[in-house]
Amino acid sequence: MIILKDTQATERLGIIIGEVAEPGDNLILTGDLGAGKTTLTKGIAKGLAIVQMIKSPTYTIIREYQQGKIPLYHMDVYRIDSGADDLGLDEYFEGEGLSVIEWGRQLGDYQPEDFLELLLHKDIENDQRRKAELIAHGEQGSALKERIQEVWEQENE
Repeated sequence: MIILKDTQATERLGIIIGEVAEPGDNLILTGDLGAGKTTLTKGIAKGLAIVQMIKSPTYTIIREYQQGKIPLYHMDVYRIDSGADDLGLDEYFEGEGLSVIEWGRQLGDYQPEDFLELLLHKDIENDQRRKAELIAHGEQGSALKERIQEVWEQENE
């Protein structure tokens, strides 16, 4: 469990994720509305050296950012309740970039086979604080988790 004391810490975790991400990594972000999923993704973009403004793709489903060290595929599947097989998401999941999927559990059978899930929990006592839980699914998800934790622990000793 990673404690994020404020939005800057949430963004910093995102920057670390962007810095250690490799082509084909998949990250599913899970958390209530307002938990910090988009803030985290903005940090990820910074870590990937993407300077374009990051917006939530709630209505477009997928936003692609190509100009970083690797592409960022930012997805928001909150509004998907059926038909995910028609979206061609596998091409992103197996592509040359990092796929960040907000509300990824909504995809059910269509979520990537190998991914890291990052659960963001709001702190009831402190509105700014979050807890981030990393759950690896598969080898690539485990490797991404290890890279993130190693850098986070080095910075927060």
